[in-house]
Amino acid sequence: MKFLVRTAARRAQQKWLRRYLPAATLPAHAVDCPECGLRVSLPKLRQGQQADCPRCGHHLVRVEHNPYLLPLALALTGLILMALVYGQLFVTVTLGSVYSPLTLPEMVLSLMGQNDGFLGTVLFVFTFGVPVLFLLMCLYVYGSMLAQQPFPYVLYMTRALTRLRHWMMVDVFFISILVAYIKMSSVGEVHFHAAFWLLPVLALVLLRTVVAVPEHWVYHQIRRREHPDLLHPEGRAHTCCTRCLYFRPASERECAICGSDVFDRRPHSLKLSFCFLLAAAILYIPANTLPIMISENPLSREVSTIISGIMFMWRDGDKMIAVIIFSASIAVPTLKIISMALLLYSAKVRPLMRVERLSWQYRLTEAVGRWSMIDIFVIIILMSAYHSPIARVTPGPAAIYFCLVVLLTMWSAYFFDVRLIWDWQTRDGADFRQPESENNGKQKRYLRFF
Repeated sequence: MKFLVRTAARRAQQKWLRRYLPAATLPAHAVDCPECGLRVSLPKLRQGQQADCPRCGHHLVRVEHNPYLLPLALALTGLILMALVYGQLFVTVTLGSVYSPLTLPEMVLSLMGQNDGFLGTVLFVFTFGVPVLFLLMCLYVYGSMLAQQPFPYVLYMTRALTRLRHWMMVDVFFISILVAYIKMSSVGEVHFHAAFWLLPVLALVLLRTVVAVPEHWVYHQIRRREHPDLLHPEGRAHTCCTRCLYFRPASERECAICGSDVFDRRPHSLKLSFCFLLAAAILYIPANTLPIMISENPLSREVSTIISGIMFMWRDGDKMIAVIIFSASIAVPTLKIISMALLLYSAKVRPLMRVERLSWQYRLTEAVGRWSMIDIFVIIILMSAYHSPIARVTPGPAAIYFCLVVLLTMWSAYFFDVRLIWDWQTRDGADFRQPESENNGKQKRYLRFF
């Protein structure tokens, strides 16, 4: 009975929202899937609906239940949480008679004071700079839409907004703190404070805000008055922009809707992806052979590489943290390099397995790449916690190399055009579009409420 009541209330809410904001709907139009290249004819999308590609399952278009107010509320909440997290006490570490209270800004400043500007910049950019810019731009863009008038530079803000969302690592930083806690609690007393408990809430708010900003819908709301031909009919003479998913004349080199480069397949995709991957593979050697962390106290000095540190933690009884560090620092980067190499070979020479599996492999490879930053964040946390004469942790040269490996593999996945693998299904001259009847039949399964 309760389930029926909840279902009826949900349907009533959806119906009310659709009536309350009719301008939020997306008219029927066609898009090309940016992952497999399939042309999909979408029906009219109302609030609370999203459409996925019927061939590869890639998310295409989404319209939020409350598309204008929800992102504004989430962005404002995120900024308040950012102020609390970075303004409150984060952790206190007691080692003997040394008592170290730390806030996140103090952690960044302590890294700068130890002449470790690179790691301090990494911490600041990925856990504070990018999230704050993303939230502020979200307020600006959605404020413009809510006011129904274009604010100055709103298009540039939208471009940056949709690109910054992939580089926020607050959730990765929180998991890194849990990993570092296991190590710190074995040598001293660690007490977390308000900022720590608010950090996972901030991470969840950021993730929900990212989902609440559908790129295709946002560009439609911003540009529909300036471009009456926004929903341009598809055809051989038009190319679908991989960013905003709107068709533009093939003669355009820069999309008039979102400002991105217009191309049928990313130019030099395999070359760029291979160059970044090769650089990552080369730097991965010193990242594993050179010292990554140096621990000092008045009686001893321990120089650790990634592998020796994992072995030491395993022998010392910290098997869980050893497994986590091994997964993030050894398994994930290695598997990602191998995975990207297989994808590049499959796109250039021939597919090594079914195209659908290769597509899922690419999607997984792209998603897990940033989690390799756990090891770097753990070192940053230990450096901030232990910087006294009694105990001091400093990074080795491998820390910079490993950080570059993570970024280079992420760029390799970013510049790889997975549609080049799907093109192997059409090398015999078959049309890349599904028959209309088949497309409409499958479309019903991939158009749904959320």
